[in-house]
Amino acid sequence: MSSMASRLIHSRHSLSRLYAMGGSKNGRFLSTESNKVDEPFKAEEAETVDVPPPPSEKLLVLGGNGFVGSHICREALNRGLTVASLSRSGRSSLHDSWSKNVTWHQGNLLSSDSWKDALNGVTSVISCVGGFGSNSYMYKINGTANINAIRAAAEKGVKRFVYISAADFGLANYLLQGYYEGKRAAETELLTKFPYGGVILRPGFIYGTRSVGRVKLPLGVVGSPLEMVLQHAKSLNQLPLVGPLFTPPVNVTAVAKVAVRAATDPVFPPGIVDVYGIQRFSQQMSR
Repeated sequence: MSSMASRLIHSRHSLSRLYAMGGSKNGRFLSTESNKVDEPFKAEEAETVDVPPPPSEKLLVLGGNGFVGSHICREALNRGLTVASLSRSGRSSLHDSWSKNVTWHQGNLLSSDSWKDALNGVTSVISCVGGFGSNSYMYKINGTANINAIRAAAEKGVKRFVYISAADFGLANYLLQGYYEGKRAAETELLTKFPYGGVILRPGFIYGTRSVGRVKLPLGVVGSPLEMVLQHAKSLNQLPLVGPLFTPPVNVTAVAKVAVRAATDPVFPPGIVDVYGIQRFSQQMSR
């Protein structure tokens, strides 16, 4: 009898080891860094399953009629999402056929009464809101406006919030102090209000075909070759002072794909995704 019990215990121990080995081989792994106060989490790499979101998913894109926002709207529609956009100008000036399938809201994030109805039924938000000007204006549009959106989304019970922020550019941060201080304030608020569903993308220069009225500007003519060169020169990015200037550009299509994925995939890791992470996730989705 004691011999049989011993064999059973040994058998269960062996099975436990096999399950542990299988989990370490096939499971998802997330590495985080918390060395910086304004970076509570940093998503380094994770393997997620690329599956279409359920039909009930509704995405609100803040700034959806801009360069990055319009690509996000189109990508979300291609993935079967119900898509709405909120911006100060309202409807997009684009004449592409897909724009007819977006619900266009007009409102100002600095005036809550003008836009909170746009959050009705929304399950995820992607913010592309940002701008340049005086330091006070840049802080207000990059920081305060996004903080208002983050708080309102949290109050409405939105599941996931993705913020298109910006990579650090070393000395340029001091020249655009209001811009970067606003961005970092919004990032801190996002990771506080959405600790498990907040994702921050930090691209550098975003290139692609930018539409200005009926004119299309092919920014990829410059951006694509630069990306090919600089993505293989990551060590230059670590140089003191000037290193951040070697951050590679990234295609707007890659940013849009990763943003929509982060907004709809419940296992996409929360935290900060830098330009190399954007490239990595985009390449995973293209396989």
